[in-house]
Amino acid sequence: MNTTQLECFVTVAEHLNFSKASHVLKISQPAVSHQIRMLEEELDVKLFRRSSRSVLLTQEGFQFLPDAKLMLRTAYSAKERLSRREQFLMLEIGCHNYMELNLLPPVLKKLAGEFPLLHPSIHIVPFPSLFGLLDTHQVHAVVGAGDAQKKLSLCYREFARAPVVCICAPEHPLARHESLIRAQLTEEYNFIGCSPDHVSNSVFSIQSSVLSALPPEKRFLTESIESAIALAKAQIGYTLYPDFPLSREQGLCYVPVTDLPNVSFGVYYLPGNEDPALRRFVKLMVAHS
Repeated sequence: MNTTQLECFVTVAEHLNFSKASHVLKISQPAVSHQIRMLEEELDVKLFRRSSRSVLLTQEGFQFLPDAKLMLRTAYSAKERLSRREQFLMLEIGCHNYMELNLLPPVLKKLAGEFPLLHPSIHIVPFPSLFGLLDTHQVHAVVGAGDAQKKLSLCYREFARAPVVCICAPEHPLARHESLIRAQLTEEYNFIGCSPDHVSNSVFSIQSSVLSALPPEKRFLTESIESAIALAKAQIGYTLYPDFPLSREQGLCYVPVTDLPNVSFGVYYLPGNEDPALRRFVKLMVAHS
């Protein structure tokens, strides 16, 4: 695959319209279609479902989109560095959602002060693609919940053990409690869980233990924790997630569930990587959390 194919794919995915993509890229629509077809043949998957009325991403297209964007950013960055002949210190960091993203600014601020040429880049990629990017050296570190299987093949440094909280709107009946236990999360209340592709195994196992005990009409399954929180704000129900005060959303209540296990959060990186910025980033994450 090449950058032209990736540019065509990403532009069509963003506009869901081949004509608009052609206009943005300043090439003909048949040329855009040809590049997409060549990419699909190389990947041996269909990336789009096309009809006379609409263009939609396939499941494979959704999965490939973050990878395509990352490959383009890497290519553009490399081209810029080589053309300007500057030795930037790149640090590619991956995380799974915006709640984890909110943990990074204070650490990156200090790290940038210590490494003036540092050019950090942050990638938000759902499970399981993110660890694949780490395995193939496309990101240097992944911030996220601990997963015993991943720890076997990667280095992992824990920086916190986060308690699980019930996240709900102030008007929700559970919000009146100062703390809860698992038995109080009954079928009386709607529960909003996340897809296993978008949360860690440790978080999903906690959520699924509640979901499995509820009748179907009380279960709501979303693609991400951000979607679950949006439904909680809408007073559709409540969700469960590890609590980091820096990541809390205004207008919601966070009630500890005291008999659910704490969740380990840490930094994953490849064994043998001696990059000084990466090593310092790991140490700062541990020290600041």
